[in-house]
Amino acid sequence: MTTTLQAWGNSQGVRLPKALLAALKLKTGMRLQVELSPKKDSIIVKPAQEAVALRGRHRIEDLVSKMPRNYKAQEFFSEPSGREVW
Repeated sequence: MTTTLQAWGNSQGVRLPKALLAALKLKTGMRLQVELSPKKDSIIVKPAQEAVALRGRHRIEDLVSKMPRNYKAQEFFSEPSGREVW
């Protein structure tokens, strides 16, 4: 396959054919890892590895995905219990 490097704003881009995307199981919007080959003569494109929680920290996407679908946020207020100034 031959394609053309095209200008998109201040960047350059290459369009990938649908058949190639399907073979690699890539979908629009997926995060990709792009790197230069060891010989620096080609580009390697593959799905990005999922981020791993560090030191007990969590990704908001993971936390939100565990919430019940019917969850409704509620607000409540109480009287000051210390030296708060409202």
